[in-house]
Amino acid sequence: MDYILEVKDLEKKYMDFTLDKISFSIPSGTIVGLIGENGAGKSTTINAILNLIKKDGGEIKVLGKEMTDSDTGMRNEIGVVFDGNNFYDTLTPRKIGNIMAKVYSNWDMSCFEDYLKRFQLPVSKEIKQFSKGMKMKFTIAVALSHNPRLLILDEATSGLDPIVRDEVLDIFLDFVQDETHAVLVSSHITSDLEKIADYITFIHKGKLIFSLSKDELIYNYGIIKCGREQFIKMDSDDIITYRKKDYEYEILVSDKTRMERKYKNCLMNDVTIDDIMLLYVKGEKV
Repeated sequence: MDYILEVKDLEKKYMDFTLDKISFSIPSGTIVGLIGENGAGKSTTINAILNLIKKDGGEIKVLGKEMTDSDTGMRNEIGVVFDGNNFYDTLTPRKIGNIMAKVYSNWDMSCFEDYLKRFQLPVSKEIKQFSKGMKMKFTIAVALSHNPRLLILDEATSGLDPIVRDEVLDIFLDFVQDETHAVLVSSHITSDLEKIADYITFIHKGKLIFSLSKDELIYNYGIIKCGREQFIKMDSDDIITYRKKDYEYEILVSDKTRMERKYKNCLMNDVTIDDIMLLYVKGEKV
């Protein structure tokens, strides 16, 4: 399998936080969703991938090789979108396009102009006059107009209305139709990731909880709901995490079909990515 991005045993240590041996890969033609609560280490991971911070251990490869500070060619292969406006408010799209043409050796002005038309963004209007949704679509247009192989987005859909978010998600899906491309998108809006992601990587308190295919999570994982007597009879090996509520227990399991056969007197529910993350963060181990 060809990988656009490979992260192996990534470490970054601060006084009050440690990113601890994070490993995951992004195959060509796929979208990976990076999830975790605020402060889990998502942005630290992305900053390390982009070489914006110095890692303390591990290996990061983009298109098969490590990126260095002087590796401008590698930076051409990565499109980056952060939450918020990344450009001077007094500039216009036309002026920014001219600047980007000098920054990126593979800048495609006709592609940039096509994105502006597609997104209905006026070329001569100052960025400060754009709505939040317009600013985000403009940032995506810039990121895609130098023909990157890897698109990295950190909370890019945060604060956008549902219609604009849906339009942005379609852009990501279009991008990976060319199977030489890939996307890493960090988001706390897990319903967006359920629509577009092929894999989900979950970081909690600086540690990797899992990196699995979305279909495996959605179709194989489940939540058992039962009373105390049923709970204490369960095999501890079957329980990933659990939460005790007033009148019942909620138990996260990784093979709902087998668990449904094994615990016939319990109620089995399907899960969302949100459910899984919540039970990992708020739940208890046996």
